[in-house]
Amino acid sequence: MTDTTDDIAEEISFQNFDDDCKLLGSLLNDVLQREVGGSFMEKVERNRTLAQSACNLRLAGIVDMAELLEKQLASEISKMTLEEALILARAFSHYLNLMGIAETHHRVRKVRSVAPLSKSCDDIFNQLVHGGVSPDELYETVCKQEVEIVLTAHPTQINRRTLQYKHIRIAHLLDYNDRSDLGLEDREMLIEDLVREITSIWQTDELRRYKPTPVEEARAGLNIVEQSLWKAVPHYLRRVSNALKKHTGKPLPLTCTPIKFGSWMGGDRDGNPNVTAKVTKDVSLLSRWMAIDLYIREVDSIRFELSMNRCSDKLSKLAHEIIEEETSSDVRHESWNQSLSRSQIKLHGQQAPAIPTHLPARADLPSCTECHDGESQYPRLEFPGADYKPLHRQDGQDSTSDSSFQHSLHISLQNGSSANSNTAQSPVTPRGQIGRSTFQKLLEPRVSQSPGIAPYRIVLGNVKDKLMKTQKRLELLLEDLPCEYDPWDYYESSDQLLEPLVLCYESLQSCGSGVLADGRLADLIRRVATFGMVLMKLDLRQESGRHADTLDAITKYLDMGTYSEWDEGKKLEFLTRELKGKRPLVPPSIEVAPDVKEVLDTFRVAAELGSDSLGAYVISMASNASDVLAVELLQKDARLAVSGELGRPCPGGTLRVVPLFETVKDLREAGSVIRRLLSIDWYREHIIKNHNGHQEVMVGYSDSGKDAGRFTAAWELYKAQEDVVAASNEYGIKVTLFHGRGGSIGRGGGPTYLAIQSQPPGSVMGTLRSTEQGEMVQAKFGLPQTAVRQLEIYTTAVLLATLRPPHPPREEQWRNLMEEISKISCQNYRSIVYENPEFLAYFNEATPQAELGFLNIGSRPTRRKNSTGIGHLRAIPWVFAWTQTRFVLPAWLGVGAGLQGVCEKGHTDDLKAMYKEWPFFQSTIDLIEMVLGKADIPIAKHYDEVLVSESRRGLGSELRGELLTAEKYVLVVSGHEKLSENNRSLRRLIESRLPYLNPMHMLQVEVLKRLRCDDDNHKLRDALLITINGIAAGMRNTG
Repeated sequence: MTDTTDDIAEEISFQNFDDDCKLLGSLLNDVLQREVGGSFMEKVERNRTLAQSACNLRLAGIVDMAELLEKQLASEISKMTLEEALILARAFSHYLNLMGIAETHHRVRKVRSVAPLSKSCDDIFNQLVHGGVSPDELYETVCKQEVEIVLTAHPTQINRRTLQYKHIRIAHLLDYNDRSDLGLEDREMLIEDLVREITSIWQTDELRRYKPTPVEEARAGLNIVEQSLWKAVPHYLRRVSNALKKHTGKPLPLTCTPIKFGSWMGGDRDGNPNVTAKVTKDVSLLSRWMAIDLYIREVDSIRFELSMNRCSDKLSKLAHEIIEEETSSDVRHESWNQSLSRSQIKLHGQQAPAIPTHLPARADLPSCTECHDGESQYPRLEFPGADYKPLHRQDGQDSTSDSSFQHSLHISLQNGSSANSNTAQSPVTPRGQIGRSTFQKLLEPRVSQSPGIAPYRIVLGNVKDKLMKTQKRLELLLEDLPCEYDPWDYYESSDQLLEPLVLCYESLQSCGSGVLADGRLADLIRRVATFGMVLMKLDLRQESGRHADTLDAITKYLDMGTYSEWDEGKKLEFLTRELKGKRPLVPPSIEVAPDVKEVLDTFRVAAELGSDSLGAYVISMASNASDVLAVELLQKDARLAVSGELGRPCPGGTLRVVPLFETVKDLREAGSVIRRLLSIDWYREHIIKNHNGHQEVMVGYSDSGKDAGRFTAAWELYKAQEDVVAASNEYGIKVTLFHGRGGSIGRGGGPTYLAIQSQPPGSVMGTLRSTEQGEMVQAKFGLPQTAVRQLEIYTTAVLLATLRPPHPPREEQWRNLMEEISKISCQNYRSIVYENPEFLAYFNEATPQAELGFLNIGSRPTRRKNSTGIGHLRAIPWVFAWTQTRFVLPAWLGVGAGLQGVCEKGHTDDLKAMYKEWPFFQSTIDLIEMVLGKADIPIAKHYDEVLVSESRRGLGSELRGELLTAEKYVLVVSGHEKLSENNRSLRRLIESRLPYLNPMHMLQVEVLKRLRCDDDNHKLRDALLITINGIAAGMRNTG
């Protein structure tokens, strides 16, 4: 569909898609007629017609006439008032967003209607078994697979979360519209619902008025889990299990999950001063709170479902133990109440006694409530409020407006700060347990008083009670209040929660109720196995230089010199010696600068939370073995200090330390760094003992692409992975490669299946980690149906890469040709981007780069350092800016020169053979061809003609020549006659957006022209930002 999906290469029927687009477009027209009036809608339609006609003429090859119409369109837009421009921008932006919703729904419909589905578990398992893989090998490989999808807060999601939810509701309504049993009245009501949603969207401000905090970014990630992944994961695991049973005779083990989730939201502090140790701790606790909240809801539902009495002896025994414990607890509580009552009579008329140290919990709430938010847990009539949503969960639970914890959690986490202590309970009245009120007993009689017992309800009721205590404990921790809970009263690990659930499952199976066991109870067990107690383990990331600064402060304080001035050998000797020692390195009395203190505080939080809550510690800009050992030392020191204060070991284990190699220089040295690291006895033994003999290494796609161009970056990443795998094998250490892929092609994005299948042989051996960023998170996982598809694709692609690795280069000459293409490509790229003194000024004039910061789409700054150069600009705004102008320069610059140089030396046939037989080379060329299909020379030229100084327009002309060269030689190598020939569906989708997308570009150019003469005009700025939103929606990419 787009370069963000995995179905783009499949032929699809467009009739239903066209119908959806026409329906949504006509409804938006009706809404706009009412909102802005008929006369202005005539202008909107005229602009669309001009753009459509120009597109048709260009496609027919009548370029001169197309140019005349485009000039007329630009002229009419330039005559618009600011108010008219703003309305036009909003109208076309919403058209493009609605087309995107229709496209996503079209994908869902396609997946549902095609059987057998390509790349599904059933399809790939069948291929492997028929290809000679034994059923036992297939079963074992799937069960051992470890894939982790890491959601990041990279600022590429352009839409406000409010609008994302409205878009999801429209997608649900389109899904409902596909039903064949809808009557006329039902369909009319559906249309009315669509009109309401579109009206609501039009009347909503589409711009973020402030930057999100890191905690708000984390909450957005947790919302993805609640709205989609929570439903998708059990469905996905059922598909895996059913396919395994079909092809191997054995289902997937109940607690086995090939895919888990991680997060960088609230943990990625690289260049983001807003992510502090306090933020990381709060986000981790918030994630735990959300997990518990979701489990409470599920347990409540299953408790209602499992009403039967027949059970195993083991479960019956546990149920009776729980009853006895509750009965004795109630007797003690009754005695306490009577004692208190007698005291009140005795002291009547006298001064009241002091409040007991431990008042019954919930004393501050009405007696008819038990839930933490003051609402009854029992069914009651619901009245729609301001946040009412006309959607219902598939499982029958009430839908929530934004996220459940926004309504029920009495904690305000703004900018990472704790909640206002005025709203928290007093430390002297911690939330504990209290006997149910008389009213509650009427609603739900105690099981022990009922005739007979329902053992599953007793056990699950006990599970729910412990979950609620766990949740209340987390609230106290988030509020920084004293927490005196007994460890037996709450769940700390997923194993503790799984134990009673698995016991219920086994009991049902043993009593002949397997059909019940394999329903919602099995789904819950699989959720616990996948999400654990934290939903997504939080990675920490920091730049290597910050660790060196911290060690500088320590070594200077200890009169040992300046750590950063030592050579690598001396650093390793010092670090290894300290790691072998048993004493802390950092003195408690040390006083350091705020930046250094923040690093030390982060390690302290990591020690307090441990590996139960946190995932990896990623070191960005890693270049030496000492970068890894420095983190190991700081981590060890913090754990020693924390365990000394607690008087017991720190929770969980040490975090695995992951070097991230990003620049071309660092990628070339990656293998050598890993060899030197693993040659250190202490480190190798540490990896074997604490991390199961696994070394994780991350490779970065974004900065390497900005550093040397997409083609060179792709080749250097390929070689670096080969070298890292070889280095690990030399020392008998297993390696997991962590791919830091962006959403756009220029930052390593592209179809998941294609990316995994083109990795070097041996680099994907059943394990993989990969980031999903910004708008890709919503595009791939925003709906349960698309999420299930993506999870299957990850599973099958990794399985194929493990059991049937892609072919390496057939002959050494192919590697030599790649080296030559890469060398020429890199030289061409760097000579323009870094060595041409006019390029930076041209970039700032020809793109809206300088204005992107007003979008407020991320908490981190757009630059790592206060510098105006390309070098310190982050990769996201670099790619984002060029995508806005349809030049998409980072994805292709240098490619044409490299291919041309090799072809002119007589190697054209070799390149064609490489394309046909080498998956890596074919994938690289296909992705470049895909992005070239989105580029548009006339649009990019229009930006130059209006916005760029006359003295620099020659550079723009030269770059357009480079684009034509890239197109020419990509087609030569692929053997295609025109771009996207092997992907007609993508080409059709792009063409369908042009009548709305092209006027948005014309409008953006006009607004930029006016804004640069009046940069304090906030209405002009709003108009620009809306055009940026619209173009991003039309391109289905940002950065």
